[in-house]
Amino acid sequence: MSKYYALILGASSGFGKAISLALAKDGVNIIGVHLDRSTTMPDVEKLISDIKAAGAEAHFFNVNAADPKNRTNVMDQVEKILSENEGSTIKVFLHSLAFGTLKLFIADDPAEEINQKQIEMTLDVMANSLVYWTQEIVNRKLMVRGGKIYGMTSSGGQRQIEFYGAVSAAKACMESYIRQLAMELGRFGISANSIRAGVTETPALSKIPKSKNIIDNAIQRNPVHRLTTPEEVALFVVDNYKQDSHWMTGNVINLDGGESVVEL
Repeated sequence: MSKYYALILGASSGFGKAISLALAKDGVNIIGVHLDRSTTMPDVEKLISDIKAAGAEAHFFNVNAADPKNRTNVMDQVEKILSENEGSTIKVFLHSLAFGTLKLFIADDPAEEINQKQIEMTLDVMANSLVYWTQEIVNRKLMVRGGKIYGMTSSGGQRQIEFYGAVSAAKACMESYIRQLAMELGRFGISANSIRAGVTETPALSKIPKSKNIIDNAIQRNPVHRLTTPEEVALFVVDNYKQDSHWMTGNVINLDGGESVVEL
């Protein structure tokens, strides 16, 4: 039985799904946290089946990962799962939560502007929760030297597009949290890095107004003239998690085929 587990926040779709399946095929057991309604649960069940077919354990929790009680309850169960497999640890912690409010800061109709509650919710889900889950993992001593923490960011953390203001702020905030965690966890031999994927067709992208413009621009700028795929990001994580590379920490790693270096 594998001693390695991956805790994936946002495991049911996009990057989280691809990374979960790729790690499972590499022998890592998956603990997935996701928030799905009944209409998308068949896809989740298929993912769980695929993970098990790869020979890995699959423990999935359909809860709001930003809720403190849910976080504590899930981590209690995670601690129990690991205690039943002597010597096991969380080798990978991936934060890939994509749930935020897409509204203008300043609109012609003030009623259509983003409000305080929506901004705070966006930052809490897409940035602050990274810190809280990491605290649970480290304080419970569930990750040891060689552990890898990844936070999914985007070019939106540095650039502004319409309706994306709160999510952009959350991405920039998360990158800062990753740097802080890298500094504080360095003495434990645990690395923390942000992954900045190129524009990728995911459920989260489809929710952004005028997403077709974003896609068209990325295809034009990318040297290969296509979008990044979740599987390409997953390949990097599979290659990196098992390397003794804790000295590479605190970075924003571009996985975009060169998209970010081309300016039109």
